[in-house]
Amino acid sequence: MSAIEPATPTSPASAVAGGAAGAEAKPDWPLGGTRPEARPPGEPRRVGYLYILPAFLILAGLILYPLGHAVYLSLWHWDGLTTGTWAGLENYADVVSDPALRSSFAHALVLLAFYALLPVAIGLLIAGLVARAQVRGLAFFRTVIFLPQVIAMVVVAVMWRMIYEPENGALNELLRAVGLGSLTQSWLGDFDLALPSVGGIATWVYYGLAMVLLTAGVQKIPQSLYDAARVDGAGPVREFFAVTLPGLRGEIAVALTLTTIFALRNFDLVYITTKGGPGDATSVPAFEVYDRAFQTGQVGSAAAIGISLAVVIFLISVLINRVAERGAR
Repeated sequence: MSAIEPATPTSPASAVAGGAAGAEAKPDWPLGGTRPEARPPGEPRRVGYLYILPAFLILAGLILYPLGHAVYLSLWHWDGLTTGTWAGLENYADVVSDPALRSSFAHALVLLAFYALLPVAIGLLIAGLVARAQVRGLAFFRTVIFLPQVIAMVVVAVMWRMIYEPENGALNELLRAVGLGSLTQSWLGDFDLALPSVGGIATWVYYGLAMVLLTAGVQKIPQSLYDAARVDGAGPVREFFAVTLPGLRGEIAVALTLTTIFALRNFDLVYITTKGGPGDATSVPAFEVYDRAFQTGQVGSAAAIGISLAVVIFLISVLINRVAERGAR
C-alpha cells in the first residue's frame, strides 16, 4: 500500500501567475475572438449632425432667412416698388424718436396688464380656491372658462365689437335695463376708454389659459404641504403665500411668458375692433408694422419696428424666466 503524498504548497506568486495565465487564456469577447476596436469619439457626433441637417435647413428657410431679410430691409428706405436708398440705423432711430411709435409701444405695455397680469391674477385666485377646497365638476368648469381660447380671435373681435356698439350693443342695453343708462358709453370710440375696452376683451380670452395652467399646477403640489400648513394654524391667505404660490412658480412663468407674447404681438384684435383709433389711441407696434408696410409704403420702417418688437419680446421673456429661476432657488 503506497503512502499518500502530501500536497505541494502553492506560493502566492505562482497563484497570481496562474490566475493571470487563465485570464489571458479566456477570450476577450463573449462569442470568441477579439473585441472590435472602438470608433473614434468624434465620428458619432458628425453622423448626428447629418441627421439634424434637414430640420436645420427647414428652420433656416422658414425662420432664419425671413428674419435676416427683415433685418436687411430695416436698413433701407424702400416703398416696396421702386429702388430703395440706404438708411443705415435711421429707421431704428425713428422707433425711439417718432412720437407715434413711442405711443404704440406704450399702448402695448398698457395692454400687458390686461393680457398678462389680470389673467394670471384671476387664474391664481381660482387656483387658490381649488387648493383650499375640493370643487365638484372642476373639469367642466375649466372647459367652459377655456372656451374663449379655442375661438378664433377674429370671431372674438367681431362679437365684442357688436357688444360694445353704442346704440344697440349688449353692454349698453344691459346698463339701460338695470337703470344705469347714464353709464352708457361709446366704448371703442372714446379716446380714454378705447384701449381699456380692447384690453378687457383680451382679459376675457386669456384668463382661461392662465386658469388651466395654474389649476393643473396646484394638483401636483403635495397635499401633505397643505395639511402641515393647516396643522400650524395657517389661514387661507397664509396658506396661499406659503404653499400655493411657491409651488406655482414654473406655471406662473409659463403663463406670463405666453400672455406677454400675445400682448406684444397683438394685431388682429386691434385691427378689427378699432383699426388703431380713435386717432392713434389704440395703435400698437404690430398695427404700425401693417400700416407702414401696406398703407404708407414705408417697408424699411415697418421692418425696423418688427425687429425692435421681436427684441423687446425676447428680453421680457428672458427676464420673466430669470426671475422665476431665482425664485425657485
